[in-house]
Amino acid sequence: MDADSHALDAAIALTRREDAHLEVICLGLDRTQPGFYYAGTNALVLQDNLQQAQADSKAVDDAVIKRLTAEDIPWSTNPITAQMAGLTPQLAHYLRFSDVVVLPRPYGAGRGHEHEEILEAALFSGHVPVLVIPDNATLPDTIKRVVVAWNESAEALGTIRAALPILQKADLVDITIIDPPQHGPDRSDPGGSLCQMLVRQGVRAEVSVLAKTMPRVADVLTRHISDKDADIIVMGAYGHSRFRESILGGATRNMLETVEVPVLMSH
Repeated sequence: MDADSHALDAAIALTRREDAHLEVICLGLDRTQPGFYYAGTNALVLQDNLQQAQADSKAVDDAVIKRLTAEDIPWSTNPITAQMAGLTPQLAHYLRFSDVVVLPRPYGAGRGHEHEEILEAALFSGHVPVLVIPDNATLPDTIKRVVVAWNESAEALGTIRAALPILQKADLVDITIIDPPQHGPDRSDPGGSLCQMLVRQGVRAEVSVLAKTMPRVADVLTRHISDKDADIIVMGAYGHSRFRESILGGATRNMLETVEVPVLMSH
């Protein structure tokens, strides 16, 4: 719970900002692996794992209730337990009814495979936008400056549509394009069509076209976020297959590993 408290703080800030309702899923994870125990294994071992998961869920629930009692927002908690094998469908069942899911960074010290699986459950099975909060990052009550990573993909456009309530309230939205294709439909005006769409929605938008002067797209974006003093970045998630990304890295994983501001993404 302590390791993820910054994500809860960001969820509270976003809930207050949007006059929304906050539901916190308090997960206890049963790490029993199907087929791991041979036939005839003492059933008490399996029961102990389940009871520990239930105890973990209750401990998180108690801590969250204590944290939220003094807040001036509508909130509820949902204590659940799940096995690793059934984690994705069980979480997706709850998350699909959310407008946005707020999660801590899934990679780095103290993070296990389950953190990445929770993120993917929201993105791919729940089909809901996810706001990832890096360690020690905060979500300001007023989001003034936003960087939008634009690569003409359906994933990026879907995230931008989901982010419209945030973009419309921002002082500046910077549509950032890195090495636009020379033969694309927008080659004469990269980002122009998107900028026009956003301006018609009341967004104060501008376009930045950047060269890939560093080995990774994520490095160029990270530097640009710093230059613009952005509060948040909006981008599509996993333009390639997740299997390919897990082997080669990719902009999504690189951004989640290194960026120091919140990331709003969807797939």
